[in-house]
Amino acid sequence: MMVTVTLLYFASLRERAGAASETVDTSAHDLAGLYAEVQARHGIAWPREHLRVAMNGEFAHWRDAPTEGSEIAFIPPVSGG
Repeated sequence: MMVTVTLLYFASLRERAGAASETVDTSAHDLAGLYAEVQARHGIAWPREHLRVAMNGEFAHWRDAPTEGSEIAFIPPVSGG
């Protein structure tokens, strides 16, 4: 089943994707599969084990299924001081 979701990118992922967000159609069964689609589309090298994922403003699990209209954020590690 195809769902439409909004993806949010932060830090280096935003630079690689060339946008802060995008709306995509996906048939991925879970957020891990959705991230694999994003990696292939934008050539992102970050392994998902190094990222956090959130759906609709709450941290999520990679095994969670994307739902129609959801907002999904891929969050890379950041350094700061």
